[in-house]
Amino acid sequence: MDDQKLTTENLARAIYVVNRHAKTAPNPKFLYSLKKKALLKLVLEGKAKKEGLHFSNNPKYSKQQSDVLVSAGDYYFHMPPTKDDFNQLPHLGSLNQTYRNPKTHMSLSKAKILLQNYVGVHEDPQHSKTYNKHKRTYEKPVFKKLGESYR
Repeated sequence: MDDQKLTTENLARAIYVVNRHAKTAPNPKFLYSLKKKALLKLVLEGKAKKEGLHFSNNPKYSKQQSDVLVSAGDYYFHMPPTKDDFNQLPHLGSLNQTYRNPKTHMSLSKAKILLQNYVGVHEDPQHSKTYNKHKRTYEKPVFKKLGESYR
């Protein structure tokens, strides 16, 4: 049960897991906001550091865009910059494609619980269930005699 302690390393691992899952999640908004709030709180507490700005790999509207590189423990993350970040942080140029965050083994549910407890934000149960509403339920086929209406 060591991964439930609020150490910088555990929080960084949880952010990594949440970020990795958010990329393919049906409703990624909550996961990305959880990541952002956790990173901001870590920076405010001095447990993480804003290293500089990187050019974004996937800029919106095909315009050049920068992201803030944040280091927490052995992990590096990107998040949207504030206006102050452009004045205070050095620009590091393009993203280094050779560096990868260390692999980690933590379930998404454990990571979410850890970050929700740290940040103090909880997911609205209605938003997490919206994905299931869009799934079609299986309907048994109805066979009618030739010429009969389906209604």
